[in-house]
Amino acid sequence: MNIHGRPVRAYRWIVFLLAVGYTIYNVVTSDYTNFGGPFRFLTIWGLIVSMISAYFMLSLSSGWRDGDYRITAMSASVLNVMVMFLYWKLYFTDPNLLHADGPPPFLQQYYLHLAGPFLQIFDALFIARVYRRPLRAVPQLMAIIMAYVAWGELVIQNLNDSPAGSVTSGLAYPFLNSMTFPERGVFYASNAGIALVILAGFAALSWVLRLNRA
Repeated sequence: MNIHGRPVRAYRWIVFLLAVGYTIYNVVTSDYTNFGGPFRFLTIWGLIVSMISAYFMLSLSSGWRDGDYRITAMSASVLNVMVMFLYWKLYFTDPNLLHADGPPPFLQQYYLHLAGPFLQIFDALFIARVYRRPLRAVPQLMAIIMAYVAWGELVIQNLNDSPAGSVTSGLAYPFLNSMTFPERGVFYASNAGIALVILAGFAALSWVLRLNRA
């Protein structure tokens, strides 16, 4: 697929503008009563990484700059799958595990946790075809995950009193506050492992797609 062609440029403009729009919307309209505001949530971290990746992809298509941005695109698509998997798994178990004050508006909920991730994943797999050397994305992906965990455990938890759980308080998601620190450690580690599995799965799918194109 010609990444400089008009259809790809149009697609990437749409993806980029949506990511920018929802980032600005969340920054401007979110409640900052709790320290960190929207940046307490993994969903927003995923959105910001998606916005950066979308800009890089658009830059390549538009000829603004050259570079190999496959690592960022791989990290963004894996984070988006994690966001979708964790969000909908917990949401359909009990929405209160995620939202102390009810879910976000309908369009935001489904863009952040469904449509937006799919737009990024489609580009990574079918347009940019970034999954040729997936191991290169492991350091960046793990760094993002560890940075988010450290941000939550060392900063957010200590500077906020809500939401409160049966064990602790301050962590962004209500369910985390009802887990002990070792339990949270296992939860974080298992999800880091899931991220690596997703990365491997995308690499395998990309390999199959290349075979079918041959």
